[in-house]
Amino acid sequence: MIKVLFICLGNICRSPMAEAVFRHIIKEKGVEDQFVIDSAGLGDWHIGKPPHQGTRAKLDELNISYHGQKSRQIQVTDVKDFDYVIAMDQQNMDDLSQLSYQTSDVTVKKLMDFVDQPKEQNVPDPYFTKNFDYTYELVEEGCEQLFDYISNKHDLT
Repeated sequence: MIKVLFICLGNICRSPMAEAVFRHIIKEKGVEDQFVIDSAGLGDWHIGKPPHQGTRAKLDELNISYHGQKSRQIQVTDVKDFDYVIAMDQQNMDDLSQLSYQTSDVTVKKLMDFVDQPKEQNVPDPYFTKNFDYTYELVEEGCEQLFDYISNKHDLT
């Protein structure tokens, strides 16, 4: 199993969007049985809550399921349990560095690190920008290219 964890600040906007989009991609590719996909937040403000209404509205518009998603806070064990921990921005990366993942085999990168010539280095937080369309555009591109990277690395069939 290939385990992918998406991370953002509160786990209600960007990381649950990325989780849902990546699940959608692997389902379309017919390889969902080869993955475990999850998301978490660095903060604890929204634990147990569903994705933000703006994230839900954008995913509903595109018929992308987020069924059953609830916010949770990242645990130290996550960096040992997942193969890929994918952060939405540099601040998330800085905060993740405190979890001592350097001694683990986990790949910890920003989502935009997988995009050739990205429009942004970080995925802006629509909780503050209110621009869920632009966030989705970046997340979709990042997830597609993350899938390509993982597919090539793991020779998915």
